[in-house]
Amino acid sequence: MPTLTRRTFLRLTSATLAAGMFPPSIQRALAIPARSRSRTIMDIDHVVILMQENRAFDHYFGTMPGVRGYGDRITIPLPGGRSVWEQKFINDLTVLPYRLDSTKGNAQRVTGTPHSWLDAHAAWRNGSTGFWPLFKYPWSMGHYAEQELPFQFALANAFTLCDAYHCAIHSSTNPNRLFVFTGTNDPTGAGGGPAIDNTNDSLGPPQTGYRWTTYAERLEAAGISWKVYQDLADNFSDNPLAGFRQFREPFFDGTSSPLVTKGLSTTLTRYDVEELRQDVVTGRLPQVSWIVAPEAYSEHPGPSSPVQGGWYTQAVLDALTADPDVWSTTVLLVMFDENDGFFDHVPPPCAPSRNPDLSLAGASTVDDTMERHTDGLVYGPGPRVPMWVVSPWSRGGWIDSQAYDHTSVVRFLETRFGAIEPNISPYRRAILGDLTGAFDFRHPNDKPFPVLPSLTRAQADATRNAQEQLAQLPVPIGAAGMLPQQPPGVRPSRALPYVLDVDVAVLSYASQVVLTFGNAGDAGAVFHVYDRLRLDVAPRRYAVEPGKALTGSWPVGADGRYDLWVMGPNGYLRHVQGNTTSAARPEVQVQHGSALTVRLRNDGEAPCIAVVQSNAYHARNRTIPLEPGGERTFPWRFTGKQRWYDFTVTCDADPDFGRRFAGRAENGRPSITDPAMGT
Repeated sequence: MPTLTRRTFLRLTSATLAAGMFPPSIQRALAIPARSRSRTIMDIDHVVILMQENRAFDHYFGTMPGVRGYGDRITIPLPGGRSVWEQKFINDLTVLPYRLDSTKGNAQRVTGTPHSWLDAHAAWRNGSTGFWPLFKYPWSMGHYAEQELPFQFALANAFTLCDAYHCAIHSSTNPNRLFVFTGTNDPTGAGGGPAIDNTNDSLGPPQTGYRWTTYAERLEAAGISWKVYQDLADNFSDNPLAGFRQFREPFFDGTSSPLVTKGLSTTLTRYDVEELRQDVVTGRLPQVSWIVAPEAYSEHPGPSSPVQGGWYTQAVLDALTADPDVWSTTVLLVMFDENDGFFDHVPPPCAPSRNPDLSLAGASTVDDTMERHTDGLVYGPGPRVPMWVVSPWSRGGWIDSQAYDHTSVVRFLETRFGAIEPNISPYRRAILGDLTGAFDFRHPNDKPFPVLPSLTRAQADATRNAQEQLAQLPVPIGAAGMLPQQPPGVRPSRALPYVLDVDVAVLSYASQVVLTFGNAGDAGAVFHVYDRLRLDVAPRRYAVEPGKALTGSWPVGADGRYDLWVMGPNGYLRHVQGNTTSAARPEVQVQHGSALTVRLRNDGEAPCIAVVQSNAYHARNRTIPLEPGGERTFPWRFTGKQRWYDFTVTCDADPDFGRRFAGRAENGRPSITDPAMGT
């Protein structure tokens, strides 16, 4: 991709630049280059993890240009021709996403929603969704815009935002935090799990608690320095280490233990992060740090607010940049533990669910037995949550669309420091990335950066207090309403490791359609298959490792029709529809390369005319006659849109026939986000 000039980047982020600026010390720190010694991940000396509370990706960033938000054209199909945004409530009423507008009501202080194991699964419905407000309350469809989130948007415009980062489990706070602190929720129960609720989320009797090994203990054994920054008296029960017996026993016994000193001690004075700043400027910042915010600044709906969470993140960044030499070797990862109950439209890359007869709805090439609870429900990953990668190697307003979850944070630490976490399941290692794709270690210092808005704690608290005096915003239920608008625009996008393929075989004699899911990329991926003629059944999921393939078959209808909607990462789509009774039997194959190669053939007994129609990006349309047994191959060239494609092949002899192909062809180089997003 051509290098983004400062002028181009500032044009893309002009709205953010109007918001103000950080204090001069932060501006200077942002200008400090990365200390590139090896031009690898080994240039990182410190990783700091700030996990905030309970926000979904669409809820925060659905209106940001260039991310997979409300302008997404490739979404889950719902019964009755509904879009994924048209979620049902009681009495068949519809709730659309609606703006939490701070100029019209109490948006900053919006109430939270149910977010436990059972209601999370009831809303997700094995990937079908469709009834989110029924189980998560209507205001779960509320979302913000940049006006309510000036710091959060500015941070994304300055550094890297991951728009395919998922929470780890369809449940509440503590199970999700266990994944980022230990890599697991103990699915076998060997250490007191499986953890699916907030049990053991705070200090309890020393003889009780979870017993499996935490990642802090792995670091301690490997001689890697670590620390949890928190006020033990006000950490909102957000330090899951307090739930482990090996931490509780020395804490209550008064025994000298590094687990207590580093993991269960007060190391921050409530609302202040001065102790963190002092560790930075005196050279005592550990190699790995977790930061636990106090309740009022945790960003949790109710006790906190987005503006207060934005201030706290700013305060952490201000402390980390107090010494330019330290910041030049530091990574700050900021994410949310779970989505609360707020709606997100992207299907998470879960292992296959179980059908009512206990058969699997799909398959996996990798062992996924650790991904299901004793009740048969899959653990996760759950819905998307915001995730920023803030560092000298991730500047420039990038979007990273590789699939990640909380175990990706642990795997990033593994990659840098070498302390392996065996708790992470084989499925998550195969399907979810390790965050290294979000960085540019070879050329870190040629990225421009904008200034960021400044906010004091007093200003954040005043905004929260003022909002609290306003009336709660009404939820538009049952009204026609308007779908939220995501402004068009592109952002620089990291290269992705996906090269996926779906081959189609229509077996008229068996009244079946057979799909083969192939993976020629460098990372595992999940294909989500929705049978649009049977949307009352659970969608199937096929998890395929690199170099492997899986096959599934679907029965056709009594009239010979079939209609399968196959979704993959980053807008990947294959739509397969037709009728087995047609005399013409066209088929289409697409192969990746410097251009897409399209191969058409007619396996039927009658001639047909295939029409290749572009759906986006202004590519060239074609009309191609095919005799029985005939075949044509041609390149589908990209027209200056950085390898994005979306086209449909139809056939005059079969009005039901259609093959749609959409996505981005990957070649190992950066690109841009979907230019058709929001259009």
